[in-house]
Amino acid sequence: MAFIERQLQIAVNKLTQWSILNGFTFSTSKTSCVHFCRKRRLHPEPEIKLYGQVINVLSEVKFLGIIFDKKLTFLPHVLQLRKKLDRALNILKVLSNTSWGASRLSLLRVYRAAILSKIDYGCTIYGSARQSVLQKLNTIHHSALRLCSGAFRTSPVESLYVECHEPSLEHRRQMLTLHYFSKILTNPNHPYFNYKQSRFLQRLQEARPTVVPSFFNRAAGFLHDLNLDTAQLLPNPVILLTPWIPHGLKFLNPFENYDKTNTASDIYLQLFAHHRELYHHFIPVFTDGSKTTTQTSFACVFINSTLSFQLHPSCSIFTAEIRAILHSLSEISNYPADNYIIYSDSLSVLQALSSLHRHSHPLAFSILDLHDRLVCKGFSILLCWVPSHVGISGNEIADIAAKHASAVLDNSTPLQDFKRYINLALHSRWENHWNSQSMNKLRSIKPVVETWPTLTNRKADTIITRLRVGHTRYTHRHLLMGEQAPMCTQCNCIMSVLHILSECPNFNSLRLRYFQTSSISLTDLLGKTPHVHLLPFLKSIGFYPLI
Repeated sequence: MAFIERQLQIAVNKLTQWSILNGFTFSTSKTSCVHFCRKRRLHPEPEIKLYGQVINVLSEVKFLGIIFDKKLTFLPHVLQLRKKLDRALNILKVLSNTSWGASRLSLLRVYRAAILSKIDYGCTIYGSARQSVLQKLNTIHHSALRLCSGAFRTSPVESLYVECHEPSLEHRRQMLTLHYFSKILTNPNHPYFNYKQSRFLQRLQEARPTVVPSFFNRAAGFLHDLNLDTAQLLPNPVILLTPWIPHGLKFLNPFENYDKTNTASDIYLQLFAHHRELYHHFIPVFTDGSKTTTQTSFACVFINSTLSFQLHPSCSIFTAEIRAILHSLSEISNYPADNYIIYSDSLSVLQALSSLHRHSHPLAFSILDLHDRLVCKGFSILLCWVPSHVGISGNEIADIAAKHASAVLDNSTPLQDFKRYINLALHSRWENHWNSQSMNKLRSIKPVVETWPTLTNRKADTIITRLRVGHTRYTHRHLLMGEQAPMCTQCNCIMSVLHILSECPNFNSLRLRYFQTSSISLTDLLGKTPHVHLLPFLKSIGFYPLI
């Protein structure tokens, strides 16, 4: 009896601890422990409320599509999910016939819609499970990629990821976790916007590294690994836009009737000089943004001063351009009321400011608010587009100043820029891992992780895929059947795709016939655009039906 009481109390403690770790609020409806009465009967089992739903700590609970068990291992959820995915995988098995099946692109679309979407759902929650549990879903992912690409069963999983341009499930879990985490940080009304982990949980995780970390700790760890923990996300603005009133700032465009590609720079300079004659009573301010692989910056050029600042590298060029306009308005607010005109070479930013909606850039609303407050103080402010790199003095000075900015303004970045930067950082890590696969056969043909065009013919596309990966039925069947590897009788070496296509002297005459050379690399044969005579060559040497 005491043993059962102890196990029940442990279950309650674990469920309460998990609720604190993952941000759920639990409340118990029974405060006393479970006891056996004299009639050998249990008192009512302890009940727990999860968002108003009463559950039992001794049973598995399904909440919002995710199964929670009493040990909080997420093993029942992963097993049930895998069972569903096994049935959904039959769709790909029917459509992926290597002779008449659907194209790879169509199969990948079916996979992402019918299978991968189910794996993604709730992965920010069940992603805290042990790796031994999460690995049970990898077999589904790998099987689906083999069916979509037509790759042989012995093909390495790294080659499947690159050939289908579909990353691992761990990669996707990290991406979706960071996306959701960053979304919380931009919403001040979210209940966990100001979440701070208790000292007890910090000491527990420091003392026991094997303890499953909380969602916030996992996300913070991912950001630290990607060197993104210094970024500060801009909170979502409070939008008070009425649909029946147009919102936005109108801008001047004296060059709208001239195509930049067909217009000489001298004409633009004359047009700008005429424009300045019309608006000579407006003080000019030039802005520009700059974006490189390591730096994002902007500059504001006034009559007597030039200001330039660096932003967080995750910021886009659009953010740099719009931040330059905002900073110009902020500087103008320190001067006496007067007429100002801000020149920008970013037409997309000016168009975005002229038609605001709820999905607009968060800094656009800051510009609108500051502009309205300056107008109320007696300022008259206009926006104008100017073409870049045509010799307009103020624009050229702003361009040079933005590229050489050294002072750091702040590390704030919008949500969309941060998500895009997360994707780039994870993709860069994927590429680094791919570069480390020095023994991989596909890497010598496809050194960069990118999308390659596929063939419309399913049979031909499957053959090209197996040749690129280097695993075919003839060269690797022995691994499944427990046989000896096939040998080349003339060269006395193990048969491989490289040896058959470009090394074996038995086929030199046929190589001269189809490729006009007896020495040709696999990159030339199986690159982004396969050789037009590759398939006839394979048929002539008798290798085509053995692939």
